[in-house]
Amino acid sequence: MTLTRQETDAPTHRRAAPATGEVSQETEVGSIFVSNYPPFSFWHRDQLVNVEAALASTPHKATDFGLYLHIPFCRKRCKFCYFRVYTDRNYDEIGGYLDALVREVELYAAQPAIAGRSPRFVYIGGGTPSYLSVAHLESLASRIQAAIPWEGAEEVTFECEPGTLQRAKLEAIREIGVTRLSLGIENFDDEILSLNGRAHQSKEIWRCLPWIEEVGFDQLNIDLIAGMVGESWQSWRETVAKTVDLAPDSVTIYQMEVPFNTRLAQGVKEGSLATPLADWETKRAWHDYAFEQLEKSGYETSSAYTVVRKASDCRFVYRDSVWHGCDMLGAGVASFSHLSGVHFQNVDGWGEYIAALGEDRLPLGRAFSTDQQERLIRELILQLKLGELGGGYFRHKFGVDIFSRFAPAFDRLARQGMVELGEDRVHLTRQGLLRADLLLPEFYQDQYRNARYT
Repeated sequence: MTLTRQETDAPTHRRAAPATGEVSQETEVGSIFVSNYPPFSFWHRDQLVNVEAALASTPHKATDFGLYLHIPFCRKRCKFCYFRVYTDRNYDEIGGYLDALVREVELYAAQPAIAGRSPRFVYIGGGTPSYLSVAHLESLASRIQAAIPWEGAEEVTFECEPGTLQRAKLEAIREIGVTRLSLGIENFDDEILSLNGRAHQSKEIWRCLPWIEEVGFDQLNIDLIAGMVGESWQSWRETVAKTVDLAPDSVTIYQMEVPFNTRLAQGVKEGSLATPLADWETKRAWHDYAFEQLEKSGYETSSAYTVVRKASDCRFVYRDSVWHGCDMLGAGVASFSHLSGVHFQNVDGWGEYIAALGEDRLPLGRAFSTDQQERLIRELILQLKLGELGGGYFRHKFGVDIFSRFAPAFDRLARQGMVELGEDRVHLTRQGLLRADLLLPEFYQDQYRNARYT
């Protein structure tokens, strides 16, 4: 799971969250996390012609550029996972996929909109990138960098699952230039990890942490999930206490959802879950408790999901670039990209993806070309997740006073106690921060409200 959930999933047919406000207090099948705008259900194959135009264009010099690499392999599929991942591929099949991934990047690197651009960030996500062998990892990095060098990148993030790590693999990860390691712990309780289908157990967490410290990375991020199956106040307090003791540079906390097309969703629909899921009020309370304990221990809030140690020099180049409208090339099966205002997704089938690149064709599946208003709203809602917005940025970039343009939405949220309005600024209250994704549809254009999200 990534910090901002790069959308490498197959379609889940969920609906966009209703404007403001509250979903059912019960945790039902569906998802409310907002990762893009307009909703994915409006993307279509007939807009792929706009991708060709974007790739042939000259990029704006001030626009950041980043590279996302999707590694879709895992030891096990978590019961709540809706991403495009595979747990049944052998060494040679993995090698074949990586060959295709490299070829995709090579094809993009020759396009006018990409050629010669140096990525400000690289994000290697999944799936489980740390599932790769050292040999596969080193070969992949070498060949990708021959097409798009990343030596000068300000941030190179790599997602890890504790049970896939060895000291030699961590050394290889560091050697290819990774600066930010994101460790998917989720919880420290073995029973909870097992109930949710996680591949690792707590002993694997404790085994890999000394290696991570010895190898040394600029930033260690730990992911937690509030409200996993089997969670209780006692187990959550213990997970938070252990996280505080570890003192990572940053901690990212998600509230548990039940997306469609997951094993967990099937259990909810069938009523076969032995342990009921926590409701949203409880999950927000757990999320709030974690933030409180971490803040007492020297952390400060960085977004609706993340806290950082005040003493550390934490940056989130990937997150902040994406939320400020950067160009990003997403390579890999089902991966998403955005370039010069055009959003596009690769095909989400293994065979189709491999076949396209075997024929030196970009494996494009669907696209959406945004207008100025859609780009403005996308940046506004994503940046609102940071907890605070200033009007100057939007006036400079879009020529729009957001507090006049969206006055009714901001006023409604202020009356509900979700935001505090200041002079040319808006600040999310703690209650607003804990519900950030529920607030964002307030700013949607009418045609996108209550639409199917993917």
